[in-house]
Amino acid sequence: MADPVMIDCDPGHDDALALLLAAGDPRLRLLGVTTVAGNQTLDKTTRNAQRILALAGASDIPVAAGCDRPLVGALTVADDIHGVSGLDGPDLDVPVAEVTGVHAVELMRRLIAESPQPVTLIATGPLTNVALLLRTHPDITSHVRRVVFMGGSTDRGNTTPYGEFNIVTDPEAADVVLRSALPLTMIGLNVTHQAPATAEIIAEFRGLGTKLGTICAELMTFFASTYRRTFGFAHPPVHDPVAVAGVVDPSIVQTVAAPVVVELAGTYTRGATVVDLHRRTELAVNADVAVGLDVDAFWRLLMAAVRKLGGPPAR
Repeated sequence: MADPVMIDCDPGHDDALALLLAAGDPRLRLLGVTTVAGNQTLDKTTRNAQRILALAGASDIPVAAGCDRPLVGALTVADDIHGVSGLDGPDLDVPVAEVTGVHAVELMRRLIAESPQPVTLIATGPLTNVALLLRTHPDITSHVRRVVFMGGSTDRGNTTPYGEFNIVTDPEAADVVLRSALPLTMIGLNVTHQAPATAEIIAEFRGLGTKLGTICAELMTFFASTYRRTFGFAHPPVHDPVAVAGVVDPSIVQTVAAPVVVELAGTYTRGATVVDLHRRTELAVNADVAVGLDVDAFWRLLMAAVRKLGGPPAR
């Protein structure tokens, strides 16, 4: 039986690949998709989620828009990485299904409560919606198997020297989640940087010979150009699908149990994840932290999902 999951996201080029993996791998049953402001404004991230699901032939999966700003402070989007639309690069002008008439937190609550099996919640954007769910519906935690979030790092950041974008965007939300006592898995930059979309990977997407494969190649080509310009990387790391891959096949991502806290007040470190791998504090263990990745298995998993989704031949 496929494991029920929900994805809370802010598409975003790597979120797009995460959605395709969740929709295309038969070991997961994608119950719903919720969106949050992050990589772009909420209207754009929601539209992007609708577009990717439509391209995947999964328009029947309900989509709900959530929070349009962090719990505290103003929103800063990542248009330097993801462009004006949040998914710059390919032509994504496709008919999409309507969003549901409820807030993302309500759709989460409803689908999780109605599921006969506990649901894994995969968050690939700022944790604002997830934190609000836990604050307003604390009783729902008994129906949540695990929260797997792409965010943070055991070492360097990508938005500040020690802060990763999703956590820096809403540190207070991350703090709520990390204090929730739910089973948590943190997929940080220290592992996602091991999965770059090389020229060979982009060529393999294009070589699938489908419209969806070509779109993936074009997404990664644009993503590569902004990462090269912004960070000087030869190839862009695809962060978010690693979180989904770790749910599909836990053997792909190696984790260790460790205490994790979020810095909320540091002048230069606000939003940093402090991961006590060597137990230098008396903090309680609260998360499984990703420390290793089977890179080849990860790409085979993602490529198989895009291949399975098929779609019309590339023109």
